[in-house]
Amino acid sequence: MNRALLERQLLLERRGLAVPRAVERLCALQAQYSPSPYIALWSRVSGFRKEQLTRALEQRRVVKSSLFRVTLHITSARDFPKFVAVWLAGARTAFPRVPPAEIERLARRVLTAANKRALTHEELRELVPELGRFQWRVRALAPLVHEPPSGTWQFHGRPRLTGIERWLRTSMADATEGAKHFVRSYLTAFGPATREDIIRFAGIRVREVQPALDALEPLRRFRDEQGRLLLDLPRAPLPDGDVAAPVRFLPKWESSLLAYAPPERIRILPEKFHKTLIKPNGDVLPSVLVDGFVAATWLIDRKGRLELTPLRRLTRAERSEIDEEGERLREFVVDQPGASANPA
Repeated sequence: MNRALLERQLLLERRGLAVPRAVERLCALQAQYSPSPYIALWSRVSGFRKEQLTRALEQRRVVKSSLFRVTLHITSARDFPKFVAVWLAGARTAFPRVPPAEIERLARRVLTAANKRALTHEELRELVPELGRFQWRVRALAPLVHEPPSGTWQFHGRPRLTGIERWLRTSMADATEGAKHFVRSYLTAFGPATREDIIRFAGIRVREVQPALDALEPLRRFRDEQGRLLLDLPRAPLPDGDVAAPVRFLPKWESSLLAYAPPERIRILPEKFHKTLIKPNGDVLPSVLVDGFVAATWLIDRKGRLELTPLRRLTRAERSEIDEEGERLREFVVDQPGASANPA
């Protein structure tokens, strides 16, 4: 299971992929912290440079948006209309005591305004005073995209959001087709997985997922040691457990750590390190994989020095491999033109 995840997440061997294709292979990249998608791609794509992701955002080949679990993600421009369709189908139900017809009316109001010009979060909230204390969830009403420079390396300003038609010259997909595409993409990136894993990753309901699972039959089925039913795509890779796994540095809010409902996270995150890595406020620390499992946390300080905190005893050979890969990461973060020295 560990090696299957690493293979599908491009963590066994870096690949020479264009940024949109790499993002599609990974389903979606967490993007609450602007350097995270850059570091995620650096660990997976051979020869990756910061300007490649920045250019893909500016050229509208990938997009940043509020998406799964009402958190920020980067997805390909091709995937976004489908992903957002299935996510919004569930997200629009999370407004207590607001009738569906009213939600639909407010969604049309937001999208119409955002398709005319980019808006700040404050301007979007002002469009839906009817939602009261739930105005912050305006981002869960319509398919909205962050305009660059939001999403680019070390951006910390006030983002401006615009509508899908204005930015991508397309509309949101049908929710049923979107669900099938999402489930296929999720299993490609994270399978084998349980139905609960799929639901938890997206922050949606069984009713949005089950028809898609039925439509994708025949799926492969497995039982894990606890008897849970695991689903997977036919012919998806399942490497042997003894395949060598190199040291890899993962960013804050790494998607492969959040792709499963507990306790399935143990396939990459040992249970004894769970509370150390995933904080009560939802923060997920940047981590280091050793032999495929989280074994340390890391940061690069303001002077550009890499600081490592082991979570278990490391052998001399493991520490040497970590130091070599860590120096390559430090150079990527600090030495490239325009880079800040404090991405972690």
